[in-house]
Amino acid sequence: MTKKSIIISLLAAMLSFGNVSVYADPESIDLEYEDPDDGNEGLNKSPISIPEISLEDHTLYFYTPCDGCTLRLLDENDNVVYSTVIPTNTTSLVLPSTLSGEYEIQIIQGNICFYGYINL
Repeated sequence: MTKKSIIISLLAAMLSFGNVSVYADPESIDLEYEDPDDGNEGLNKSPISIPEISLEDHTLYFYTPCDGCTLRLLDENDNVVYSTVIPTNTTSLVLPSTLSGEYEIQIIQGNICFYGYINL
């Protein structure tokens, strides 16, 4: 191989690295729920649809609508450190950058509380 072909090969290899992009998938958040009406006999209830959400850095992504639900973050002592109503048609919500650590996340829809854990 000549010097010229080695240099061309190296330049071609370096150019291919210019198109490399780093993409991190948002981390899916598994939610459970508490329904105070569970166990009531004789009620015709439709199945409960658990919200699908994920987190990337301080941004929550909503894959199912949570319009008008209350979003709360609780610290390890069960103190509410953040609370907001999720606006209509929201697909993402940026959480305060001042929050760091592990939190219980709650999405409250009527009398049902969906909850899980996130790390910011």
